Amino acid sequence: MSLKWVHFPLHPETPNEGLSLEELFAGRDLDIPAIQRHQRKLMGFEGLPYGNRTHTFNSRLAQELSKWGERFSQSSMLNHKIFEAYFVHGQNLADKKLLVKLAGEVGLSTQEAEKVLRNRTYKEEVDFDWLRSRQIGISGVPTFVFGKYAISGAQSFEILERFVVENTHKS
Repeated sequence: MSLKWVHFPLHPETPNEGLSLEELFAGRDLDIPAIQRHQRKLMGFEGLPYGNRTHTFNSRLAQELSKWGERFSQSSMLNHKIFEAYFVHGQNLADKKLLVKLAGEVGLSTQEAEKVLRNRTYKEEVDFDWLRSRQIGISGVPTFVFGKYAISGAQSFEILERFVVENTHKS
């Protein structure tokens, strides 16, 4: 069994300059600081950093860069850098210069990364991921899919382990 990242358009309508979290969730009567405290606690349980971001940004180009990165052994490191840039430092994932810099930080060619983003080389592959996500009914991130079963949301290792074990017998 191997792990495969499938990209998903959580908020594809987000403009490149981003939206404040208040703008994103306007009219939904959400306590954003409480949600962030809960997320920080969940992330902390898993040893993951989590900052105090104030905005959401369009992640389409980051997904395309990640798809390109799958060709290399640094793929996991690149995804971690993208995660950290967004969730820890609140950086704009629509910023091509930032994405190129992150690729370089994990030892990937910045020239090739810039070319991939400029030419949108992995656009169709990410489009396919988005289509596949819609077809199997994914509506949130992260979603873990095992065979024909799925579990959505940040989950502890124990819950994910139980999910895989229980669904191994069903498949």
